[in-house]
Order: sequence, then structure tokens, then C-alpha cells
Amino acid sequence: MAFKFFAALALVSAVSAGVLPVQQVYHAAPAVATYAHAPVAVGHAQPVLTKATEEYDPHPQYKFAYDVQDALSGDSKSQVEERDGDVVHGEYSLIDADGFKRIVQYTSDPVNGFNAVVNRVPLDHVKTVVKTVAPVAAAPIPVAYHQHH
Repeated sequence: MAFKFFAALALVSAVSAGVLPVQQVYHAAPAVATYAHAPVAVGHAQPVLTKATEEYDPHPQYKFAYDVQDALSGDSKSQVEERDGDVVHGEYSLIDADGFKRIVQYTSDPVNGFNAVVNRVPLDHVKTVVKTVAPVAAAPIPVAYHQHH
């Protein structure tokens, strides 16, 4: 077993050092690769399929929003975002563990890059959810009894 481990380690070391050729994934490999020191036979390569060229939208536009208000867990979060070309702006909010509502308003464009303004608003009515775990009853410890005759 140790021999297999060292053989695999030697192969990985040889590939890492560049002694053995490693074929690129994005093109078909030649049938035989030759180097100055010796030719190395390579198995028959199957052509690699590539994805068809995807359509490019020079002026992408979208709008989306979501809102989660879960009374059972106290989870409260929302987001709104809009994109028009290279300009994106939006806002999201969530309730932090310390009872503050975090509201982040952000914009991104090619001139100013990404900018965000973060506001924290204290919430007095935030319900704290505490989950309790029932205590585990201790199992009796088996005791070995020896009878003396």
C-alpha cells in the first residue's frame, strides 16, 4: 500500500514540476506530444464540447424585490434592486441580533464604483426568539456486582 502512495505522490510531483505534460481542458489534446528529451504518447483525446456563444445584452435591465416577515422565527428581511445598463441601485434591510434594523442603500456605476450607506435603527418591538432544549435525563450507570462464595 505504501508503494502505491509513493507512486501516486511521485506522479503528482512530476506533473507539478512540469516533467510530465498536462493537457489543457479547453482544447483537444494532440495524439503525441514531443519534448526535447523524449516523445510521450498521449491517449486518444475526445473533443471537448464548448457552450454555444451566449447572447450579449449591451444594456441589461431588470427589477426585483422580495420581503420576508416570519412571525414564528422573527426573521425579517427585504431587498429591492434595479439595474439600467451599467447603473445599479437598491436597498436591503434585515434585523440584526442586537435588536437593530440594518438598512443598506447602495448604488453602483462605472464612474463612482460601488457605494453603500448603512443605517441602523433601534427597534423596541423586536421579539427575541429563545429556543429551549429539554434536559437530557442521565442514564443509570451499570454497576458490576461480584458475588463471593
